[in-house]
Amino acid sequence: MSTPFYVSPQQAMADRAEYARKGIARGRSVVVLQYADGIVFVAENPSRALHKVSEIYDRIAFAAVGKYNEFENLRIGGVRYADLRGYTYARTDVTARGLANVYAQTLGTIFSSVAEKPYEVELIVAEVGEGPEDDQIYRLPHDGSIVDEHGSVAVGGNADQISSYLGQRHRDGMTLGEALKLAVESLSRDNNGGERTLTADQLEVAVLDRTRPRQRKFKRILGRQLSRLLEGGGATVSGAEEETGGESSGSPETPGDASGK
Repeated sequence: MSTPFYVSPQQAMADRAEYARKGIARGRSVVVLQYADGIVFVAENPSRALHKVSEIYDRIAFAAVGKYNEFENLRIGGVRYADLRGYTYARTDVTARGLANVYAQTLGTIFSSVAEKPYEVELIVAEVGEGPEDDQIYRLPHDGSIVDEHGSVAVGGNADQISSYLGQRHRDGMTLGEALKLAVESLSRDNNGGERTLTADQLEVAVLDRTRPRQRKFKRILGRQLSRLLEGGGATVSGAEEETGGESSGSPETPGDASGK
């Protein structure tokens, strides 16, 4: 008679966590930084059709790394949650904190379920406030925990090294150009401390800009304006080519990075 195979619950959870972390680490990094007028999202992503950063609601954006089909399902669920809550109550009742709690419950349930594999995703949910002190940035790892971040945060790839680099150099009150330059410098560093060059064609950049007169604060930075900012030209967000989108506005946005890389 064969002996039943036994794995302790602690070991099973450790194995699931390691499996998810390895999947997330294979993806290219995403960096989120606060600047004087809002929050900027910078991802290494050469695709112009597949996005890692998306609008969720008026003042809320979503960024993710990992398996596309998994974080895209979460993004769509977040848009539906925001639309339903905003319609049922009021648009101001849709908050990043509430959305992060919903994502945490979903990720936590999946991670602890023995019937399915854990999601290989790490999320960032951010909301721009009336002032920098009101900004909210939440990081959600694969296990459904919530980390309240301030100033800067990185996920995917060599996130620990990037976060350390940002923590030493990020400061309050940076301009958009300064924050973007710092984000690109952090993404350009490899695991061995070397540097490579990232061009505008290799980057996906978006902002939550509190100075926009519209209710919706999300905006992508594209084309000539992104190139000018990378070159230190000091272009303003209002002068950028605009590409906003989100299911909450009736104009669906193309999903994220299908390869997770």
